[in-house]
Amino acid sequence: MISEFRIAVPAAELEDLRTRLRRTRWPRQLPGAGWDRGVPVGYLRGAAERWHDYDWRVWETRLNAFPQFTTDIDGQTVHFLHVRSPEPDALPLVLTHGWPGSVAEFLDVLGPLTDPAAYGGNPRDAFHVVAPSVPGHGFSVPLTAGWDHERIARAWVELMHRLGYERYGAQGGDTGSVVSPLVGQFDPDHVVGVHINGGLAYPELQPGDVDQLDEVERERLAVAERLRAVGTGYADLQGTRPQTVSYGLSDSPAGQLAWILEKFWEWTDPDRELPEDAVVLDHLLTDVSIYWFTNTSATSANLYYENRGVADRIRPGVPTGVAVFPTDPAIRRVLERRHRIVHWSEFGRGGHFAALEAPDLLVGDIRAFFRLVR
Repeated sequence: MISEFRIAVPAAELEDLRTRLRRTRWPRQLPGAGWDRGVPVGYLRGAAERWHDYDWRVWETRLNAFPQFTTDIDGQTVHFLHVRSPEPDALPLVLTHGWPGSVAEFLDVLGPLTDPAAYGGNPRDAFHVVAPSVPGHGFSVPLTAGWDHERIARAWVELMHRLGYERYGAQGGDTGSVVSPLVGQFDPDHVVGVHINGGLAYPELQPGDVDQLDEVERERLAVAERLRAVGTGYADLQGTRPQTVSYGLSDSPAGQLAWILEKFWEWTDPDRELPEDAVVLDHLLTDVSIYWFTNTSATSANLYYENRGVADRIRPGVPTGVAVFPTDPAIRRVLERRHRIVHWSEFGRGGHFAALEAPDLLVGDIRAFFRLVR
């Protein structure tokens, strides 16, 4: 059964958030400490003040402008946006977000993807978009145990079949860069192609690979090495003790804000100094608000626990397109061992959260790839 869904955060929860923000007990900070030790107190206080005054209802209305539904798949409530194109021959496309993302990431791409003619594009590039909330994230709660990447991919296959789509594509970044190829692998007779961006995994190098890297690839590898050295503490914590981490995040909005803001600082366009230089601050706060109002710090972190030590069994299969943005540690010859790449693009602006940072580039590349396989 598929049921209609509408976001409606109670007024009492909005006031509770503001009260908690006003009562934040701010930590001490070493003199002169910067982002290398974590989110600076002064910066976070400014972001929290903005969150206190930010109008959730404006963004709630914007989200509710798109049709939303829930359904039960394998014992799990799955929330999803289902935005059909006015074009009758549109290709169905399932979009998958990651952590610390949500379906709010896609607000700026849903219109251009579903109705390209209204945005100066070709109507033949239209998609019917299905954007589920990953189990344990957003409104796909409560979470049951065992939801790793493969189980999510199988659920997406079931969702697309349940919606009556016999021929469709898959796209995603972060978690979606793993789940989307698995969707193609599990349903190759119906998936026409897969497009990915924003994979953070360290490249799986083999002997001799480093000697063949060009200058740009060496720079990417250096970024990936730095991330592995100093930027994966969050993943170790979420992958080993997701429940323990959640107590501070679910009780303190300042804590939840800092936990997510740090990733936006580290993973967005390196040419942008601060998170709000890369992503509109209110849009970023909408993403954080979804985690706060749904109380999903523990359940979203659980995805790291489920996948820890599990090798994703991605093998070359359906045609695949890759969009590489700054901060993506993507090396084509390495990725070709796991994907049948027929389309490869590299961009000089944007970052890990491409749908938020460079929606025009991401939409353009999705269109370009799927023209090859429609």
